[in-house]
Amino acid sequence: MEELLRTSDIVFVTFVEALLAAEGIEAVVLDFHMGAVHTNIDAFPRRIMVSAEDARRARQVLTDAGYASELSAPR
Repeated sequence: MEELLRTSDIVFVTFVEALLAAEGIEAVVLDFHMGAVHTNIDAFPRRIMVSAEDARRARQVLTDAGYASELSAPR
């Protein structure tokens, strides 16, 4: 799995999941419930992960949608 992006914005997480799903890319959200435990702290952003095979295409989908600045640096 590769990290696609990190965000504390739960609405954006849902949007990205839907955007990727529409392209047939499965996303996994890590640390989703940490925000529920620590509601006003941005120290625990949610991480959106995709398979290594889908990472390049997922990055392109988000770039084409205008969200390149939200992407984590590739590893």
